[in-house]
Amino acid sequence: MPEIALDSIDQEAIRILSERGRATWAELGERLKLSPPAAAERVRKLEERGVIKGYTAVLDPETLGLSLAAFIAVTLSDHAQRQRFLEAIAEIPEIEECHHVAGDYDFLLKVRCAGTRDLDRLLTEQLKGIAGAGRTHTTIVLSTQKTNPRAL
Repeated sequence: MPEIALDSIDQEAIRILSERGRATWAELGERLKLSPPAAAERVRKLEERGVIKGYTAVLDPETLGLSLAAFIAVTLSDHAQRQRFLEAIAEIPEIEECHHVAGDYDFLLKVRCAGTRDLDRLLTEQLKGIAGAGRTHTTIVLSTQKTNPRAL
């Protein structure tokens, strides 16, 4: 996908919305020094161009009972099963992120679970049963020093 050129107003709109996605058109317009309809039009164009893909709430996993975070590196045993593997992990709600990576592994998964029992179940009953899933290496997160849900 080609890089999209953004002017300073677009960049500021993105920054504001990434910090406060529920800003009204009036608030956004005031901060951008535009009328509310002009601010709304800017955002609509950013959405149409695919710069803004959607809006979401930033959740606190601990308050939802998901206090254990882990990274699971996966090496496929059969690369012909890659698509099947990706389709299967897309259905597992505990998997927050899946990255195709270079290096010793094929994929790096970020998962959230209630605890080690749930992680064990995820590994043994779900992940290891997926066609094409081979060796895994799991790293449990002890604490998180920085997280940034914003894209920029």
